[in-house]
Amino acid sequence: MRLLVAGLVLFLGTHLLTTRRALRAGLIERLGPLRFKGLYSLASLAGFALVIHGFGTYREAGYIDVWTPPRGLAHFAMLLNLPVFVLLATAYLPGGWIKGKTRHPMLLAIKCWALAHLLANGDLGSMLLFGGFLAWAAYARMSMRERGEADPAPVAFGRSDIVAVAGGLAAYAVFALWLHPIAIGVAVAG
Repeated sequence: MRLLVAGLVLFLGTHLLTTRRALRAGLIERLGPLRFKGLYSLASLAGFALVIHGFGTYREAGYIDVWTPPRGLAHFAMLLNLPVFVLLATAYLPGGWIKGKTRHPMLLAIKCWALAHLLANGDLGSMLLFGGFLAWAAYARMSMRERGEADPAPVAFGRSDIVAVAGGLAAYAVFALWLHPIAIGVAVAG
């Protein structure tokens, strides 16, 4: 559990740095852009590795149950995860109606993913992991509004949106049916 918490603090703390613009700018000025990016990436990767290892170690030691979610929430979680891969694809494609409507598709994807997993898992480690990501994504979006960052200009539904929907739904099917049991060790469908 300590490794999981340390990983969350390092990974999410690093990502919180991007919301503190003055601090971030000061670090870039002091370290230089390349050194800042290198240290930022290194800290993020180290935090992510700790999260993965820490959660795996926690699971091996045995879950600490806090509550037992009703079976129906697992089905709802699968439905809530459906747009996640579409939103992730949207985040990396230029323009698009979906990007304009969702404003920041990556943060929305993280919020949907985290909420879905919070609803389907009632153990302490999952609450820390998914709750931490949900809180970070909500804070990151609010900080964008506070900084007055402009939302993407809305455009008509087009090629980027079609690619995001088709690719995202295909990725969802592959991950839910085959990769989740292999990568995470938990079957979610079938």
